[in-house]
Amino acid sequence: MTDQAIRVVDAHVHLWDPARTDWYPYLSHPQAPGAGDASRMFRRFDIESYRAETAQWNVEKFINVAAATGRHSIEETIELDGNADASGGPDAIIGGLPPTDTVAEAAALLDRQMTASRFRGVRPMGAHQAPLPEAGVLHALRERNLLFELMTHPDQLRAAATQLAGFDDLIVVVEHTGWPRSDSDEERTLWRAGIDALASLGDNVVCKLSGLAMPFGSMSVDALAPWLEYAIEAFGVDRCMFASNFPVDAMYGTFDELYMAFDAVTAGLDGEARSRLFATNAERIYRC
Repeated sequence: MTDQAIRVVDAHVHLWDPARTDWYPYLSHPQAPGAGDASRMFRRFDIESYRAETAQWNVEKFINVAAATGRHSIEETIELDGNADASGGPDAIIGGLPPTDTVAEAAALLDRQMTASRFRGVRPMGAHQAPLPEAGVLHALRERNLLFELMTHPDQLRAAATQLAGFDDLIVVVEHTGWPRSDSDEERTLWRAGIDALASLGDNVVCKLSGLAMPFGSMSVDALAPWLEYAIEAFGVDRCMFASNFPVDAMYGTFDELYMAFDAVTAGLDGEARSRLFATNAERIYRC
């Protein structure tokens, strides 16, 4: 029996409107049939939509993660923050870090977003040449008490871990459980090595347990459990947090199906450990 009364703080949501083709041009080109129900992703997804689809669960807070392209992600942060009080969320915001020519230019984009009270950090938005920005940008994030969300696939996880060595007081969130592209043996081997390398860096590196429905095309416990269990074992329950990645992962099922899978995978853990994974770790990391 699922524990739908457990507190949920959803650590990865994208509020967006495909009608804003300058901000979200990719939403005007739905994927070809065969990649899930594209209509579930390529649609307007606002707070009302989110609340309706999560109504069976005790979702208390959610974190919006940048989805607008390039420098539009900066204005997305400002706009979402400005509307949050009236609309009921988000409770924290991960903004964008577009490519820049200089560290000073990147720092200016951070400072612009810091005018938003819910701004907590950034993810890369645009054609970056590497999984991490240069060291000067990481220092700028650390100086501003902002976190960095690592968006890269298993073949680059170990390289990212090497570059992060020495940034012990920069909070780094590994997005989408290390973002595997498939469930092949080769991908799993790369992924495990990368997850182990990142987990070994210390308590400042944490893992967002999300995004697995995309590569696997499923929200079933059998599909998700081996990856979730390995990540939780590597990082520990204090350094992991569940997230929906809605409406992207909605192509492959409902919020209820996804969180029922999370619930089933963690059924053997005690209540305090489950509370951390479902809510309190995200509250601590995103300060919300």
